[in-house]
Order: sequence, then structure tokens, then C-alpha cells
Amino acid sequence: MERGRILVVDDDLVVQNALQRLLESNEYQVTTCNSGMEALQAIKDQEFSVAFVDFKMPQMSGLELIKRLKKAKPSMSIIMITAFGEISTSVEAMKLGAFHFMTKPFDNEEVLELVNSAVEQSHQSYMAQTAQKRGAPEIIGNCPAMKNVFHLINRVAPTDCTVLITGESGTGKELVARAIHLSSPRAAKPLVPVNCGAIPENLLESELFGHVKGAFTGAVYSRPGRFSLADNGTIFLDEIGDMSPHLQTKLLRVLQEQAFEPVGSTKTIDVNVRVVAATNQNLFTLIEEKKFRQDLYYRLNVIEINLPPLRERVEDIPLLCNRFLSVYNCRLRGEIEGFTDEAMRYLQGYPWKGNVRELENLIERLVVLKGEGIIGLDDVQERFMNIDPEIKSPQINMPSEGICFRTAVSRFENDLITMALQRTHGNKNKAADLLRLNRTTLVEKIKRRRLIMGNS
Repeated sequence: MERGRILVVDDDLVVQNALQRLLESNEYQVTTCNSGMEALQAIKDQEFSVAFVDFKMPQMSGLELIKRLKKAKPSMSIIMITAFGEISTSVEAMKLGAFHFMTKPFDNEEVLELVNSAVEQSHQSYMAQTAQKRGAPEIIGNCPAMKNVFHLINRVAPTDCTVLITGESGTGKELVARAIHLSSPRAAKPLVPVNCGAIPENLLESELFGHVKGAFTGAVYSRPGRFSLADNGTIFLDEIGDMSPHLQTKLLRVLQEQAFEPVGSTKTIDVNVRVVAATNQNLFTLIEEKKFRQDLYYRLNVIEINLPPLRERVEDIPLLCNRFLSVYNCRLRGEIEGFTDEAMRYLQGYPWKGNVRELENLIERLVVLKGEGIIGLDDVQERFMNIDPEIKSPQINMPSEGICFRTAVSRFENDLITMALQRTHGNKNKAADLLRLNRTTLVEKIKRRRLIMGNS
């Protein structure tokens, strides 16, 4: 299976052939060029994820070619090939938009690792540009878990597969649903959101499927439901775990047959609707408690996209802070210049029960109340943070000879998981709730550490 199209631009045939053999043996499709002009012609004929560009070439320099390639194909990742004496030029190449540089002679494993990252970056850049053109919301993240989210959005968006988005409140489930819809062939049609937890049960059926005149007291005229409004588009069912068993049965039929009857009608309405659902609840637990249909779960969970809580992606907090700061400085005419290192470390250590939504609200308040200058530790600590008294720093002794940071963190995490499992008598669902983790995340951590405390 082809993994991506790679363009190699180098007048040295030895380098050209070596890269071609290496990349093609790892299932990449490779096109080679001897000059910049050939490369510019090649990109007119086909799309490439990555281009290798030599620094020194006749007629057109590598730097000039990078500039022209990025202008023509902004999402393409470009890797500059340099000799040892030319490494200083890599700085200029990066300024022009190069993804990275590679020195001669090169190590095969390093090349493959670099290409893999470059292809993924190219795909993300393409998706972001496409979504931006269509008005899709910006989803920010660079941690491995978020890269996996972007990868899944990229793979599932062009299809009609049903998607289940899981994650805690405030992690951005609706943003993901919008990104999927606006990057899909259905983008020109409506995305119709329904919050199943916010609409009373006796009204939700009518909201979803519509009703005919006289179907119930107050039904003085017929009204189409959300499924009818979403025909040929996408319906986003948020908080699907709050839906009653009766409505779950009707929803199952829509998923199976793409048809339903409005309330009070015997006439069947056919629809062509893609369903994206979301929940912050553990559906496995609801199934065990007979509150959620197992067959519906498997119909919804064709593809699952799990959004990590903010406390599990602390490396993304500076990115999010700076993005929100830019947005609210512009929107509220603020002049906040940034954050001190102490303030940022504090933000990265905060538990964020409200996740990204809570962080965004905080940044908005800081821009309003501070107005200008640099956000310091006092700003975030004294005015806006109320630390949960149950959350305490771990008591770790620092020996005079020092300590292995990774080992200490791993031991502390092991202790927390073990304590949670002991307190819940090995029940992984309850232990995950105690640790505010998704069950799947906890199970993976247990597997990696070979911690066995029951099988629930």
C-alpha cells in the first residue's frame, strides 16, 4: 500500500538513486528530478507530500526552489539536503518554510523517521488549509494523542462512517464533529447539532424526528425534525448517553435503514444522513446498567475518536494559551504580550477539570482584567485559580546524588493507579473515574505496567 508521494530533487545521481531505493522499499512512491525546473514541472502533474531538495544545484539554488515550491504547494513538507559545511544554510531554509534538513552522508533510519513525520505534517497542513477554506474550527495540539485525533479525522472525514467522539466535557468534541463535516463531501449541506442531554425526554423525539399536526397537545401544525433538516448532511448527537431507551430504539432503526416516522404519523420518511455522536460518559458502564443498548453502541462506534483531557496533554498548553491570547487580544483590544515562565509552569501543573474550555475562559478573563503587559504567576495564582484541596504535590525525597526524573514519575503514576485499583477492589471503571481518566487510557497504562487488580 502506498504511504505517500515523495519528490527527490538532486543533480547527484548517487544520492538520487539511494533515496529512491530506500523510500520505495518502504512503500513510498518516488519521483526524481535533476533540477529545480524539472521539479516545478513535476508538481503541476501530480501531488507530493514531501520533497527532498539539494542545496547546491545548477540553474536554480535549493533555497530558491524551496521558496517556489512552498508558494505553489503550501502544505508540502520540504526537507533540505546539505553537506556538513553548509549546515548554516539550514536556518535560512527553515525561514523559507522547510520542514527540516538532512546532512550528507545520511542514516537510513533517520531518513525514514524524518519522512514519516514530514508526511504526517503535510497531511495535517492540508487538512487545516482545507478546513479553513470551508470555515472549519481550528483544533490545536501537537502531542501524540492529538496527532492521532488529526490522523483519524483525516481518514474518516471523506467517508460516510458513523463516528463516536468520546472525552470529558470541555475537550472539544463539537469542534471535532464540525471538522469532520466540513472536511467531508457533505460540507455544502447542513451540520445539525442536537444536545440530547439539554432537551427534555418528552420533547426530544419530536425534535429528532418531527411531528404531524395533532400528534399531541400543542401540536397545532406539522414540524420537520432535525433528521429531516440534516438530509444529505450530518447530524451531531451530543451527549448520546443521556438518550432514553425508547429513543435509542428509533435511532437504531435510522442507522440501519436511513428511515423513520414522525411522531403521530405512519408515513415513513427516507433520509440520507451521516451520524456523528459524542459522549462524556462511559457507555460500557451504561450498557452494564441496562441504560444503553449494546447494539446501538456498536452501530455508533464504527470509528471512535477519543479526545484526551487537558491534564494528559500538558505540552499543548503553551500552544493553546498563545492561540487564545491572540484571539482575545484582537477581540477585546487587549495588549497582553505573553506569559512568564513561572506562570506557564503553573498553568501546566493545574488539573483543568473543565479542560480546554476552562483554559479558554481563563485567558479571556485575564485579557479583560489585566489588559496589558505580561501575565505573571500572581495573575493566574491569586486571582483566578482555586486549587482543589484534594490535589496535593507528591512527597518525593531528593537524594544528594540526584534522582532519575522519568523513573520517579513512573513510580508515582504506578502508585496512583495501584491505590485507585485497591480502593475500587480492582474495578477499572471506578478506578478510571477516581483518576479522571478514560477507561481505555487506564487499561493501556495497566497493561504497560503489568498491574493486575481484578478484571472488571
